[in-house]
Amino acid sequence: MSFGDPNNPYGQQQGGQQPGYGYPQQTPQGVPQQGYGYPQAPPVQGGYGYPGAPTEMPGGVKAARVMLFVIAGFQVLGAVFAAFVAFAIGKAKDDPTLRDDIQFQEVANWSTGAAWATVLVILAWGVFALVLGLKLSKGGNGVRITTIVFGIVTALLGIYPFILILVGLVYTVLAVLVTVFVAKSDGGAWFNRQQQAQY
Repeated sequence: MSFGDPNNPYGQQQGGQQPGYGYPQQTPQGVPQQGYGYPQAPPVQGGYGYPGAPTEMPGGVKAARVMLFVIAGFQVLGAVFAAFVAFAIGKAKDDPTLRDDIQFQEVANWSTGAAWATVLVILAWGVFALVLGLKLSKGGNGVRITTIVFGIVTALLGIYPFILILVGLVYTVLAVLVTVFVAKSDGGAWFNRQQQAQY
């Protein structure tokens, strides 16, 4: 039977050595001394078919999960702002005082449909961040790789607004931290752990 990577703290652990025959047998540390007539076998950790104790998500992965939720929140705020801009441009196209404004006409030439498509893309990226945040608790290595790629792409997309506004800096830093926390070794051990069968 294979126990996987022996250095993985979330993987299946090997059982301890069985005590040899004969007298005297020492009680393992942490096990109280048993009285007369009790068997001297060590306590059993669990047999086949019994799930092990639930493991706790590492702190870095928890932080990455929270940051994904924050990114999703920023995306929703960005979608609301972009929707407001798209609506305002659509309304302002009909204003007769702005027909002669060359700078406005350059903005207005961008179609309202393209502005609403941008709103949908921003919102979809936020939903993607939310789904990844929810999947981190159960996901396997595919979720880890997808989250790393998401973090890298999000960091690259955050560079452009970083030049224009401070929100891009926060966005880029969050994306880089998500990538680092998920890519760390304890994150890898969490995503490569043996999954419990769900019935």
